[in-house]
Amino acid sequence: MIGRFYFSFVLLIVVALSGCASLPPGLDFPKNVSSALAHPEETRLGRQFENAAGEHNGNSGFRIIPVGADGFLTRMQMINAAERTVDLQYFIFRGDETGKLLTGAVLRAADRGVRVRVLIDDGETVTGDDQITALEAHPSVEIRLFNPFVYRGHITLLRAVEFMFNASRLDYRMHNKLLVVDNAVALIGGRNIGDQYFQIDPESQFADDDVFAAGPIAKQLSTTFDEFWNNALSIPAEALTAGKSSHAALNEHRQELKEQSRQLKADGPDYVRRVASGEPFGGMISGRLPLVWAHAQLICDSPDKKKVENGAMLGRLMHRAVANAASAVQSELLMVTPYLIPGDEGMQLFRDLRQRNVRVRILTNSLESSTVLLGQAGYMHYRVPLLENGVELYEIRSRLGNARGSGQTAAISRYGNYSLHAKLFVFDRQRLFIGSMNFDQRSMHLNTEIGLIIDSPALAQQVAARFEAMVQPANSYMLALRPNDAGGSPSLVWCTQEDAKAVEYDTEPARSDWQRFKANVLTLLPMDKEL
Repeated sequence: MIGRFYFSFVLLIVVALSGCASLPPGLDFPKNVSSALAHPEETRLGRQFENAAGEHNGNSGFRIIPVGADGFLTRMQMINAAERTVDLQYFIFRGDETGKLLTGAVLRAADRGVRVRVLIDDGETVTGDDQITALEAHPSVEIRLFNPFVYRGHITLLRAVEFMFNASRLDYRMHNKLLVVDNAVALIGGRNIGDQYFQIDPESQFADDDVFAAGPIAKQLSTTFDEFWNNALSIPAEALTAGKSSHAALNEHRQELKEQSRQLKADGPDYVRRVASGEPFGGMISGRLPLVWAHAQLICDSPDKKKVENGAMLGRLMHRAVANAASAVQSELLMVTPYLIPGDEGMQLFRDLRQRNVRVRILTNSLESSTVLLGQAGYMHYRVPLLENGVELYEIRSRLGNARGSGQTAAISRYGNYSLHAKLFVFDRQRLFIGSMNFDQRSMHLNTEIGLIIDSPALAQQVAARFEAMVQPANSYMLALRPNDAGGSPSLVWCTQEDAKAVEYDTEPARSDWQRFKANVLTLLPMDKEL
């Protein structure tokens, strides 16, 4: 989503306006075309996994990383292990504790001669996020921003005004999440960079998944990175900072990062020590944490998805590949998506599946766990039709009764700020999709996305087991329809468990009456296509 904070009052105006077809700033700034490491076999990781792929019939190795903290550690350790290249592509790169630690790892990699390319979307940057762009003065680091705003500050109102008058351009965002090291190993999934996404922030935890990938699929992932990196909408940060970056500023930032690392070690969880332990990345490359070797299909949108959508050019639209995989299901479709706004095409998919007696089960956010009320309001329109079609619908609770499968500790779960952010589909418990695509209209038509469909019963069943854990009554609300005695429309009920006792609510659970009121008001806005 582009700016959760101003969406609710800007987009209604945008719907009524055509928007200006502006060009991004810095479009004429000179930039070099570059590509992934041509010979990954010249690196330790490249040699290891080229040989391993040969032993597994040319397949790639995968391991799902459901624990948020492990997602952070793996990123740090992968960057630390890089010999030649690091490529990072993210929708959000926060300047919080974990964001700064990752920035420090990137800087150390660059100091030892590793070429670093960082591509970040400019849609949801906030104060402090631009700490990563301070690295652009380093000769081994290049930063680019995808489809940037002209205004470079973080005053919400000014960004909202620019968005309003340039909606046709700025509504188009790069939602991809990808890390590739030495063109040999990669991490792909739904996690952005930030404390929330690594599930270590008591104030807010976003449950998500990554998949570690090694072997031939890494080269394919690098190809998609290169395509986005060299696209006209990827603007060098240097073109937007008006020459403000300098080696003096870089050195000052280097000292800040070192001091922050020391402070973290003294005051909080010793992430520095945990990174130095080498786990879980060391276990994955040594075999102690075995990989699952399987065939996988890379699916992704073209960088110019908007032009592909309107027929102006040929390219890739990944939602079609996901829909095709779902349509081929014979017995069961499991879906985890934080935002569920299926639109006409999604509803038709579900109807077709149910007509063939395919069991469809979906886990999404509840009102109380939602962090984007506008998206939740859009979803609320679909609940009764989904249930009437026989879809089984579950909404995650913000306070979990059992942390098993949640990606975080029971201690952090007790804060009651749990929210889904994962995007996972399981097809007949034989194949799975993991990536950045939500099952909503924005992911289908407005954002660029990336993901993998992996042909692995073992991985599919791992995800299915976690799905079963999360839809237990102690962790979620199961939605049902209560018939209306007067013959009118049925009403919704939320079935759950509290203190080991079954509970049924006929008023939607929410953090407050005010939250429930705001969501109900937002349902009046005709904005499904933006959500």
